[in-house]
Amino acid sequence: MVSKTQQQSERATFSSRRMFMFAAIGSAVGLGNIWRFPYVTYDNGGGAFILPYLVALLTAGIPLLFLDYAIGHKYRGSAPLAFRRLSKSFETFGWWQVLINVIIAIYYAVIIGWAASYTYYAFNSGWGADPAAFFFGDFLKMSKEVGIGFDFVDTIVGPLLGVWIAVLLIMALGVQNGVGKSSVFFMPLLTVMFIILVLSSLTLDGAAKGLNALFTPDWSKLAEPSVWIAAYGQIFFSLSICFGIMITYASYLKKQTDLTGAGLVVGFANSSFELLAGIGVFAALGFMAVSTGKEVSEVATSGIGLAFIAFPTIIDKAPFGSVIGVLFFGSLVFAGLTSLISILEVIIAAIQDKLRWGRITATFAVGLPLMVISTILFGTTTGLPVLDVLDKFVNSFGIVAVGFASICCIMLTKRFDMLAAHVNSVSSLKLGAGWKLFAGIITPIVLAYMLVSEVFKLAKEGYEGYPAWFVGTFGWAMAVGLVVLAFILSKLAWHDGADNYREGEE
Repeated sequence: MVSKTQQQSERATFSSRRMFMFAAIGSAVGLGNIWRFPYVTYDNGGGAFILPYLVALLTAGIPLLFLDYAIGHKYRGSAPLAFRRLSKSFETFGWWQVLINVIIAIYYAVIIGWAASYTYYAFNSGWGADPAAFFFGDFLKMSKEVGIGFDFVDTIVGPLLGVWIAVLLIMALGVQNGVGKSSVFFMPLLTVMFIILVLSSLTLDGAAKGLNALFTPDWSKLAEPSVWIAAYGQIFFSLSICFGIMITYASYLKKQTDLTGAGLVVGFANSSFELLAGIGVFAALGFMAVSTGKEVSEVATSGIGLAFIAFPTIIDKAPFGSVIGVLFFGSLVFAGLTSLISILEVIIAAIQDKLRWGRITATFAVGLPLMVISTILFGTTTGLPVLDVLDKFVNSFGIVAVGFASICCIMLTKRFDMLAAHVNSVSSLKLGAGWKLFAGIITPIVLAYMLVSEVFKLAKEGYEGYPAWFVGTFGWAMAVGLVVLAFILSKLAWHDGADNYREGEE
């Protein structure tokens, strides 16, 4: 049998809390911060939305960060192993989170590939005079039929494979030299690039109009429950909580680490970046509105429409547009890479813990099959609808569902006090009854509301007009399949020594 001391000495660690925080912030700051938060704010009361957003950050985001940190740091394992050590009946939650990351990884990589291509196109406006027609037609060569096809598109496959190769090489270097050092390099670079982008956007004609549209408060919106749910949803999805990333990263921290201090830095750094993104994006949209003779409401959008249609239009019209384009799409690439690294780390760490494989073996055993699946699903003319449905359902019925289920079980089995005691033994800010109330009661209520409302809405309306069989296969069946497969994986035998952890040992 392997002793607990030996296990912990063998486990990789970040060399410092600073490196951990760069990695954690890099995970949290992703595509959603740049292309989702600004529009969510604008659509939910503008400046008034900041109030529910801050409430959600303080009552759900940061408390759940502390919960993930507590589980990972105390039980010194990947998500499945940490949950197993918390309670053997909880191991399914860990594998559920691993499988959620599998789904996210296969489509996240292709979006990074798109952004890398558009970074190149930005030098000479390679999308031409009609960015929408170029994106869906010339670039994606999108099929009119919704389904699965095998007509591969070289402009998609090439960058996609490049992203996978680059990320797998980083992952193969390990926690310290790969995950940690890449985050220390990418995050300052991303920050500098984005600050320059924001400052450039603020010099554009019409920037003030865009900022007024974003920040002018509509206080009446605060009476709408959907606005508060939107705030909790934004915090929940943007902070990388409840899908194994922060559990895994916290397991690499040294035993005496201020967990709450680190959590506060990560939480507020993520929100600061979102606010910065809102300023830069809406300053640019204000310019677009003025230059096209439209209102901001007519050009404001989010997601793919913002990144690959609206911003190319802005770049075409703006002074020094190519500089703005390179900064914007380059920021998407770096933000996406740091998030994809954290997503893959959850999967690789779980395989290492379960099978006792070496780092390089586990990396390529995980990465190569995912690269192949990613290419087959998204490197073709039919990839966009598949991406759209997977993204919607893995977030709504993957991350939200596992968060709700795991938090409720931890609460019902009265393990919050034990986890609080562990955090308090190493941290400056102490956790008490308020943390238990916010993380263990209020948050599950909000998540339950999100789950139920989404189930009824999608069951009644379908999703984006896609055929029922398509949504059933890549949406509902995928979401249910993750739970079933997670349960099966939890029943497979572990290596000797996985259960050597004893309750109360520190």
